[in-house]
Amino acid sequence: MDAMTVLPHGREFTRDDLDAMPHDGNRYELIDGLLIVTPAPGFRHQVIVLELAVRLRTACPEGLQVVTAPFDVALGPGTVLQPDVLVARRADFTERDLPVAPLLAVEVLSPSTRLYDLNHKRARLERAGCTSYWVVDPDTPAVTAWTLIDGAYQQVAHAEAHETFETTTPFPVSLRPADLIGS
Repeated sequence: MDAMTVLPHGREFTRDDLDAMPHDGNRYELIDGLLIVTPAPGFRHQVIVLELAVRLRTACPEGLQVVTAPFDVALGPGTVLQPDVLVARRADFTERDLPVAPLLAVEVLSPSTRLYDLNHKRARLERAGCTSYWVVDPDTPAVTAWTLIDGAYQQVAHAEAHETFETTTPFPVSLRPADLIGS
């Protein structure tokens, strides 16, 4: 999008509008036609994302793939999300995006995205049928996991600092939140 591009007026944003956004370091996502713009993640956030992705990749069974943002999860023409880390069946990916709900979506909380990640994004992924949703809180540090049970997320695991976080969905994973922060 350049200075002469006009933003939609009187209608919801679409994926086509999203594709026209500038490559300016911000993260652009859509939830039900609403444009969400957040700043690029900071250093600590990126360290946690990488450490978690490596640990998930090590435990990931054949046929599944771990991917980090920015990568689109296109849940419809008005909903395109970019989880910090996601896991999905390899067969579900296209070159451009993941056009179905992932098996796991993970968000690393930051001051600018905390409420969005814990509320709107989580609710939209729940509605789409994402099997597992995790949040990593770097400040505690803590990891909390929710699993989709009868169409609604229920918390199934939580660990802080040097406690062990364990879950079996979408595959067995065990880690300590403090180990994600790096040294």
